Amino acid sequence: MNMHNVWRQPARRLALGAMAFGLLFGLSACSSTATDDLSPEDSNVIITNYDRQADFSQYATYSLPDSVLVESNDRYTQSALATEQRFVASLATELTNRGFTRVQAGQPADMGVVVTRVNDRYTGVSVNPYAGYFGNYWGGFGPGFGGFYDPFFSPGYYQYYQVADQFWRIQIVDLKNRPIITPNTDPNAPQNQLRVLYLAEMRGNGIFNDSAVDKLIADAFAQSTYLRPTR
Repeated sequence: MNMHNVWRQPARRLALGAMAFGLLFGLSACSSTATDDLSPEDSNVIITNYDRQADFSQYATYSLPDSVLVESNDRYTQSALATEQRFVASLATELTNRGFTRVQAGQPADMGVVVTRVNDRYTGVSVNPYAGYFGNYWGGFGPGFGGFYDPFFSPGYYQYYQVADQFWRIQIVDLKNRPIITPNTDPNAPQNQLRVLYLAEMRGNGIFNDSAVDKLIADAFAQSTYLRPTR
């Protein structure tokens, strides 16, 4: 009786493992073709948000650099490639059409506009509970005897992966009511940081193509009707 129970347990595990594998394979098969019929524009996602206490009628001018920030994990550099310059120019056109006035660099402005091209990459580790399972289980002590499953020494049990997170980000900060900075000011204190009035992120396929940036900006402003100096 005990031997019968010992042999039934692996059978149930194998059956459950096969069912789980089949389910995962079916889901991955569906997801791999879910966006095949979508154009790059249709697959794009634009997220916009703003400070609900902000009154944009109190802001008339803005400062926008000609270059963009490039964020690579925790490192920041400046860049002014052709596509990035077009992104900045299109953004300036939309802000000006809304009624805001762009000032030259170094001149006082009510708002500061920052464009960031995010290019973050992360490496992680995951656990694959099925890696090496069948070989380790059945290949033990000779014919008719099952081996043992040791997850800590199974080859391929750990898998490494890399994730790339790439998107555009627009931030508009309050320069009109900026905090007063003194030599004794703690720049990391929340009350001494610039207030973010508006945030937009553009994600998807082909967003860094030169022909895509104008529509990305137009779509972001289309869902940001509150962003204007008059009401």
